[in-house]
Amino acid sequence: MRENFDKSMPVVLVYEGGWSNHPRDPGGVTLEGIIQRVYDGYRKRKGRRIQPLTKAMRFTPAWEAERNEVYKAQYWDAVRGDELPAGIDLVMFDSGIMSGPHQAVLWLQRALRMNDCDGHIGEATLSAIENHPDHDALVADICARRLGFVQHLDTWADFGKGWAKRIANLKQIGQAWATGSVGPQPVAAHQDRGDAKAYASDVAQPAVDANDAVKASVGTGSIAGVLEGARDTLAPAAYTSEALTKVYSIIVVLCVVVALGSLLYSFWSNYKSKKARRAIDGDVLADVPAGAAA
Repeated sequence: MRENFDKSMPVVLVYEGGWSNHPRDPGGVTLEGIIQRVYDGYRKRKGRRIQPLTKAMRFTPAWEAERNEVYKAQYWDAVRGDELPAGIDLVMFDSGIMSGPHQAVLWLQRALRMNDCDGHIGEATLSAIENHPDHDALVADICARRLGFVQHLDTWADFGKGWAKRIANLKQIGQAWATGSVGPQPVAAHQDRGDAKAYASDVAQPAVDANDAVKASVGTGSIAGVLEGARDTLAPAAYTSEALTKVYSIIVVLCVVVALGSLLYSFWSNYKSKKARRAIDGDVLADVPAGAAA
């Protein structure tokens, strides 16, 4: 709803807190939810010199005007907040701030059970929202997918408590707005590091690709190749002495162990990759905990 941008801003600002620069936060230096590279891009487009985000900027009229303009253009307009129903607009706005508008729209489109989920809100998505029978339930579904996504991030151990707190509270407020109520006050999620960015690039992936593991299991991997080369070299003389026989036997066993280990890892890696892909696509739902008190 058009008037809900001003209503939503105080909510997300409570979640975000002030200035931060956690070493594990992919957003890096951040002031009230605005990261440095986004602020740099905004300043360049306005023909202004680039300047670092600092704690001293907070509460100044100049910063607040810039902050609100960035929020409106970068996130609210990107999810077409003026055209979204109450509650859904807030949830999409906050989701876009934390994980990017594209990721937020994927959660929305999956929750709408759309066939073509492209991460962009067009007429088909707006129509699906208008025809959805229960916006309260839609808010809950989006939040469940958002929590399922962040639980698969490499940074979950660092920021999970705050993210869960933020999403649970957002769900409560979004559902209240969707039904014409006020809802609870926003919680200071930043106190539990819930202000950290949560990007798809941080979804936990296997260290070695499944295809590389298969290559290792069939002898084209470096370790398997060395072992099989040694085995083939020793084979003609393997039984000419007790010592060579023992060495040859050990190498043969190692070849078998490496092959089996590589195959097992390839199965695990493939499973892990598919799970990561499902999380990015918005297909993983989690049970959102009860909202925390402010």
